Parts: sequence; structure tokens; C-alpha cells
Amino acid sequence: MRANVRQVADSIHLVHGSNTNWVILTEGNEITLIDTGYPGDREQLLASLEAVGGAPEAVAAVLITHAHNDHLGSAEFLRCTYGTPVYLHQAEVPHARRDFLHQVTIGQVLRNSWRPGVLPWSVHALRSGGTAHVPVASPEPFPTTGPLDLPGRPVPVHTPGHTDGHAAFHLPDAGVLISGDALVSGHPTSRIEGPQLLPDMFHHERARAVASLDVLAALDGDLMLPGHGSAYRGPVGEAALLAKERAL
Repeated sequence: MRANVRQVADSIHLVHGSNTNWVILTEGNEITLIDTGYPGDREQLLASLEAVGGAPEAVAAVLITHAHNDHLGSAEFLRCTYGTPVYLHQAEVPHARRDFLHQVTIGQVLRNSWRPGVLPWSVHALRSGGTAHVPVASPEPFPTTGPLDLPGRPVPVHTPGHTDGHAAFHLPDAGVLISGDALVSGHPTSRIEGPQLLPDMFHHERARAVASLDVLAALDGDLMLPGHGSAYRGPVGEAALLAKERAL
């Protein structure tokens, strides 16, 4: 399957994998890769790097918003094969190692199977490696606070709730928010279009996920690149407040 790669701003590409997005930031010959899709998205992931004129060897670092399988899928492959460092919020590092797993369970999915879209999504997730064991052997916390010394100069923003160590990434100079699953614009199990939280079953602590929308609402920018759904153009602060209003 071909990678759906879209250039959304200078040196910034949003890639739509199979139900999950990742972001490629380029600078010269180097790349910052934010999230990696499902394990089953690996062919698309590698093709997306080629599509922007890069290669796995050019990835300076993999940044992971959170350690669910649909975002962590090929992180260990890149680390082990190419020596690429994998960075997360310090609270998410043990999650990436699989010291524990905060992810929607099969039981939760079955209890919600009557909801529109849940069964097709669950079949796809299983086929794509949603329940595979894909720990990162040596994940690392972000090496500094503030902008990271990587292509795009992304600034990690701790947004707990979906997982304890979920982090969004702000590109203040470009006016871009890479929101991961803290704020999305769509999902196969949702019938809402536009800024929203994921359905309740996906959050480790929903109340904290709602509270983290206030953190995102304080950020400047006019382009949101979510972990699920299409790019959203408009004030990211207003998008976060709209999602909060819909969640309450």
C-alpha cells in the first residue's frame, strides 16, 4: 500500500497510515519522525520517508507521542536496525518498555462493540498489529526541556490523560501543533467530525485528558496535525476548546 504523504507546510509532512497518522519534519538531509503507525504500517512508513527524499538512515530521532501500538509500531525496528534514538516523555518511557500497558482491552472493545464503527476498527487493529508485543528496548526521555535540537525544533508538551506520559509537539515558529491522541479530528469509531477527544474507552484517565485540552488551548498556532483524522486549519486554541466543549 502506498503512503499517503501530504506536505502541509514548509518541511512538514503529514502521513496518513492505516487509521493512524505520523509526521515527518525535514531539515537538510535530516529528519525528525513523530510516531510510526501500527506494526503493520512499516512498509508505508518506509515509503513515506522515501517520498520526502529521505531514508531510515536519515532519521535523527523518533519522537513518540505515546506508547500505544498504533503509534509505537516501528520504533524498535528503527532503533535496533539503524541506531535511531527513540524519545518520549519520562512518564511514558516505562510504558514504551512495556513495564505496563495502558491500552484499550479486548474486553472494553467487546463491551463497546454495539457502537458504530467499533467492530470494523477492531478487526483492522488486530490485523495491523494492535495487540502485538512491540516494546522499545531502550527508550529515552526527552534530552532537554524546551525545543529539541532536531529538525523542526519541536517542543514537547505534556498532555496526560490518554496515557500518563502523552506528549504533543508544538512548532511555535511554524504555528503547528502535532497533537497525537490528546486532540484529534476524527476516528473510525467516532461520528463527530472536527476537533474532539477520542471515545472514552481509549483514555487511561479521561478527566486528565479533558484537563489537558486547556494546556493545548494556551498554545499559538493555526494548523493542527492529529494522530487520527485530517489536518485541521484554524486557531489550535479554539480547536482545543471546541473539543473540551464537546467532551463535557
